[in-house]
Amino acid sequence: MQQVVNVQQPIITPRKFKVYQHRQLDKIEALKKVPADMRFEMKVVANVLPFRVNEYVFNELIDWENVPNDPLFQLTFPQKDMLEPSAYQRMADLMSGKHTTNEVFDLATQLRDEMNPHPAGQMQMNVPHVDGEPLPGMQHKYRETVLFFPAQGQYCHSYCTFCFRWAQFVGKATRFNSNDADQLHRYLAQHKEVTDLLVTGGDPMVMRTRKLAHYLEDLLKPEFEHIKTIRIGTKSLTFW
Repeated sequence: MQQVVNVQQPIITPRKFKVYQHRQLDKIEALKKVPADMRFEMKVVANVLPFRVNEYVFNELIDWENVPNDPLFQLTFPQKDMLEPSAYQRMADLMSGKHTTNEVFDLATQLRDEMNPHPAGQMQMNVPHVDGEPLPGMQHKYRETVLFFPAQGQYCHSYCTFCFRWAQFVGKATRFNSNDADQLHRYLAQHKEVTDLLVTGGDPMVMRTRKLAHYLEDLLKPEFEHIKTIRIGTKSLTFW
């Protein structure tokens, strides 16, 4: 005699994705456990360097009883030492007194420029060309590998404090990106020595599926059979 067992499946409620940036630091409830002077330091740094964290990270991944030593806290929340002492002090002095949003923005822009956001000519070096025209948002550093920075993927679920691509997140003037799939495909079709495409950012996995497919689906055609590997640089499995 067979016994039928009804197994009730758990109901999983989809989690809504919600991010906090520097203007919402005070709205993160867990930060109220952090000393006021440390919260001020975070605000100073977050007005200069990009800050973005989502609820999953600070609700599920950070041990707030171990702050500031918790590694995920160190990874995602601004630290005073991220700025040179003189740069930190200039912004701290401004924010400690009466100031306007424009004054903070102007000083932040100046401090970022002093940090050399694109060292070693990264905006010009290794940029490939098709028919004599430069292809912004692409780099061909290595013979077999092309890097592509899709415009829709130039932010992340959460920003890492060590990120050397912070200039991607602070404004269009310093952003390196492209939304031209045709240029990408033309270049790859002409360069049979390329076997690897690295789609990077930011984090391309913040993109909608149809946007990502717009760049990648054509690479399944026979003229791209030399492309053996498509890599997507992402931390989405950790941060969301």
